[in-house]
Amino acid sequence: MATISSVLSPHLLQYPKKSVAIQPQSSNLPFVFLKPGPFRISFGFRALPQVLNPSTRLFAVAEEASVSTKSEAARRLYIGNIPRTVNNSELQGIVEEHGAVEKVEVMYDKYSGRSRRFAFVTMTTVDDANAVVEKLNGMQIGGREIKVNITEKPLQGADLSLLQAEESQFVDSPHKVYVGNLAKTVTSETLRNLFSEKGKVLGAKISRVPGTSKSSGFGFVSFSSDEDVETAISSFNNTLLEGQKIRVNKA
Repeated sequence: MATISSVLSPHLLQYPKKSVAIQPQSSNLPFVFLKPGPFRISFGFRALPQVLNPSTRLFAVAEEASVSTKSEAARRLYIGNIPRTVNNSELQGIVEEHGAVEKVEVMYDKYSGRSRRFAFVTMTTVDDANAVVEKLNGMQIGGREIKVNITEKPLQGADLSLLQAEESQFVDSPHKVYVGNLAKTVTSETLRNLFSEKGKVLGAKISRVPGTSKSSGFGFVSFSSDEDVETAISSFNNTLLEGQKIRVNKA
């Protein structure tokens, strides 16, 4: 073990008349106290100054988080009815012609790996997001008319709890159909009741604009077998449901 004299220079071994703090350049490293009297070395860590009291600081952090969430929601776009063949890079190439893109996420089914025909795109600024809605909403991509809108203000309280409960009750399955062009009045229960006429339904749900109760205009129905899926498609594709002709195909 090295002796103190081999570590410290001779002039530092002199007894100082009062405590001296030697502070290193990095705030993450310990500093050394040299105390008068018999020579001692002690180590400590510099405490951060308390600028705000705890309650004020917590309020400030919460307020910053709230502002950040609202800002991102105003820049986040829902893009629906896109062709299954469109991937993240292709969609980014289309969108960035009208503004700076921060993130693109095409949604895929976890069982089949197929595109669910919608995506979320976060733009760099609110102005960019508004420009994309203006330019691309209703535009044809691969023969499909896409829908583009800004995601809405998140739900709070009881409404959010109800939607979370609805989502948790959905029984997923690899045997599933996509149901598109739904009227805004169609509920998950409506889908379940309709498709139960032709097969054993495990779960049914309406897709909603994230964090809101607003229907995205499509949903999913899961079954126990591929036979039920084929029967559902042949029975309900292009039929009327609450005034609108629905599209039914494998999810």
